[in-house]
Amino acid sequence: MAETFTLTAQNALPQGDVMTLGETGIRVAPMARLTTLMPGRGDQDIFARALRRHHGLGLPQAGQSTTADGVECLWFGQGQYLLIGAEANVNLLKSAALTDQSDAWSTVLIEGPLARDVLARLTPLDLRAATFAEGATARTEIRHMMASITRVSDSGFRLMVFRSMAQTLLHELKETLEMVAARP
Repeated sequence: MAETFTLTAQNALPQGDVMTLGETGIRVAPMARLTTLMPGRGDQDIFARALRRHHGLGLPQAGQSTTADGVECLWFGQGQYLLIGAEANVNLLKSAALTDQSDAWSTVLIEGPLARDVLARLTPLDLRAATFAEGATARTEIRHMMASITRVSDSGFRLMVFRSMAQTLLHELKETLEMVAARP
């Protein structure tokens, strides 16, 4: 008799608090539903209307994100968006290619007064509030890892890396937070 197996997506990192120093915390976020959305050529307007109709989200401009009812859509690169927190409505397939990315990425949050100083040592982005306001997002690198960084609050950032880099991201963040917190 043939055996049946069920595969379940699992986070690459244990979920929860990792470290807090100087009132700045590093936390592994719970896995969320992630779907890349790639509208076809000439379908951008149709796709934008469908995204609004089925998810209540506006199509974000480059470097921005939109949020509604706990669901988020990030600009994720030229002609690419990332839907976070909901299963993509099947009607989006009429104007876009959809790919489930839920277990392909690991998400870590860093929040607190030292968060920007930590990230200033790891990424080339200017993360000052005047240039990277809440809701801003960018595909960039963190140290040597390709990543996505989104400002989620005044002093908080969501960092996403491929799951194969999750442990390395945590190592870099912890080491850098220790260094920054040790400064007088």
